Amino acid sequence: MIHSNYNLSINMKKLPYLLLLLPLLLSQCTPSKKDQGPKFAITFTKELSDQAQDGRLLLMLASNDKSEPRFQIGHGLNAQLIFGLDVNEMKPGEEIVISQNAYGYPFDSLSKVPAGDYYVQALINRYETFNLSNGKSVKLPPDMGEGQQWRSKPENFYSKPFKIKIDPSKSETVKITMDQKIPPVEPAKDTKYVKHIKIQSKLLSDWWGRPMFLGANILLPEGFEEHPASKYPLMIYHGHFPSDFGGFSTEPADPNMDTTDYNERFRIKGYNKFVAEESYKFYKQWTAKNFPRFLVIEIQHATPFYDDSYAVNSANMGPYGDAIMHELIPEIEKQFRGIGEGWSRFTYGGSTGGWEALAVQMFYPDEINGCFAACPDPIDFRSYGQMNIYKDKNAYYYESEFKKVARPAYRNNIGEISTTVEEWNHYELALGDKTRSGEQWDVWEAVFSPQGEDGYPKRIFNKLTGEIDKGVADYWKEHYDLRYILQRDWNTLGPKLKGKIHIYCGDMDNLYLNNAVYLMEGFLKTTTNPFYGGEVDYGDRAEHCWNGDHTVPIWVSRLHYNTQYLPKILKRIEESAPKGADVKSWRY
Repeated sequence: MIHSNYNLSINMKKLPYLLLLLPLLLSQCTPSKKDQGPKFAITFTKELSDQAQDGRLLLMLASNDKSEPRFQIGHGLNAQLIFGLDVNEMKPGEEIVISQNAYGYPFDSLSKVPAGDYYVQALINRYETFNLSNGKSVKLPPDMGEGQQWRSKPENFYSKPFKIKIDPSKSETVKITMDQKIPPVEPAKDTKYVKHIKIQSKLLSDWWGRPMFLGANILLPEGFEEHPASKYPLMIYHGHFPSDFGGFSTEPADPNMDTTDYNERFRIKGYNKFVAEESYKFYKQWTAKNFPRFLVIEIQHATPFYDDSYAVNSANMGPYGDAIMHELIPEIEKQFRGIGEGWSRFTYGGSTGGWEALAVQMFYPDEINGCFAACPDPIDFRSYGQMNIYKDKNAYYYESEFKKVARPAYRNNIGEISTTVEEWNHYELALGDKTRSGEQWDVWEAVFSPQGEDGYPKRIFNKLTGEIDKGVADYWKEHYDLRYILQRDWNTLGPKLKGKIHIYCGDMDNLYLNNAVYLMEGFLKTTTNPFYGGEVDYGDRAEHCWNGDHTVPIWVSRLHYNTQYLPKILKRIEESAPKGADVKSWRY
C-alpha cells in the first residue's frame, strides 16, 4: 500500500525504466525454457573401445519394462520415445549431452516428454567412413552380418536400461554409461538340404572403396547328391535380409509346443506352432516323389543404407544389380549345378522382394524367364503411397485451401490408420539424418535418388516439412518408375517380357501399394505388339502381403512362396525352353 504522494510520484517516474529492466530481472530468477527439462549425459567405457567413434547416438525412453527400450522403438501406435544426435570422434569417457539439441519421435524435443516414470537406454549406431570410387566420402553404418538392424548390430555399444523419473519443470542431468557391446552373429550352419555361400564382389568393393560381400541361402533339391549329372532351374527369392533359409524344417513340430503366443497382425493364437507345422509340410512336399527339382536361393545383400539393396544399380548404392546377376548367381550355378541360362531362371518375392522381382525382370529381361511380384513396393510413382510425386507439392498433406489433412501411411485391413507419412518420416529422422535411418522411406530415397554434392542421396522431399523436390522426382521417373519405363520402352522391352510379368496385391494393402498396381495394370492391359500376356490379380480385402492364392487366408499363403508358383513356372518352361534345352535331367 502506498502512503505518500511523494513516493508515488517518484515510483511513477522510475516505472518506464523498471519495465525495461523487468525481462532481465525475471531472467535472473526464472530458469530459461532451454534449461528446463531433462538432460542425459552419455558416455562409453574404454573397455568397449579405446578408439573415438562416429555414429548416431540414440536415447530411448519406454513407459514399461516389457522388453529393453531399444526393442520397443517404432512408428506405430505402440511407439515409445527416441531421440537422436550425430556424434563425430566421440572419445571413451567423454560425455555427450542430449537435451533439446536432439531430434526425437514421437515428440520432436525432450522438453515435450510428459512427467512420469520411464526406463531409459542409450545406444550408438556406429558409422564407418566409406571412400567411394567417385571421390566422395560418406559416413554410414556398415552391415555386420545382421542385416542392417541398429538394435542388434554387432559392435554397437549400448547401456543397460534403468528406471528414472522425469519432471519437465526441473533441470536435471541423468548420467548414462554405455558399457555393453552387441556380440557377433553366429553364422548359419550347412545341412543336407540348406547350404550357404558368401563371396566378395569386385564390382561392389571397387565402388565402395572397401571389401563388400554378397551371400545366399540355398535350398538344394531332393536327390542332389545322388544325381551328379543333373543340372537344375533356379528360383531366386528376393526380400529382406534372410539370416538363414526360413520355412523349411526336416523335423515335425513339437506336439507340446506352447500355443499361448498371439500374432497381433493376424489376430491368431498359437501361430508359431502353425508356422512350424507348415515348415515340416514344406519339407515333405519338397522331397516327395516326382516333385520338380529346383534350386531355390534367398539372396543376402544388405547395404550401408538398408537390409536389402533392391537388386538394381543405383547412384547411392552402387552396382548391386550387376553384382548379383553377373557375380553371385553365376557362382551359385557353378557350385550347385544350375543350368545357368536365362530360360531356366525365375524370380519372385513380396513387398520389397515384389518390387525387386519385377525390376530385375525388366532390367535383365534376357536373363530371367518370369517374375512373380507380390504386393510390390511402389511400381508407379503417381501412387507413391498416397501421393503423386510429379503433381503433388507436399508429401505429408493433401492440398487444400483451408484444411490440413495428413496423408496416411499405414492401415490395417479394415482401414484403421496407425501412422501418417509425416510421422513415419519424422521417426526415421530421429534415427538418422542424411537418409541414414535404415528404414523404408529412406531406402527408397537411397535407391531411387541421384547422389548429392555431399555424397549422400538427394531428398525426394524435405524430411521436416514434406515439400517435394520436382527435380529429384524427374530423376526417379526416368530411372526407377517401373510403369513409366515399361511404357516408354515397350517397343524394345515388350517382346522380351511377353508372358513373364505376374503381379499380385491385396486391395487393402497396408501401405496402399495396390493403388500403384492398378495404374500398372491399366497400362499392361493396353499393350500391343505384343500384348504383355501375363497376369495381374487382387485379393479381396487382403492386406500386405497377398501373393495370389485365393484358396487360403494370407497368414497361410505367405508361408507357401517357394511352391505356389511352381505350376506356372513349369508351364512357362514347357512353352519357352529353347530346342535341345535340358528339361528332363532334373525331373526325377
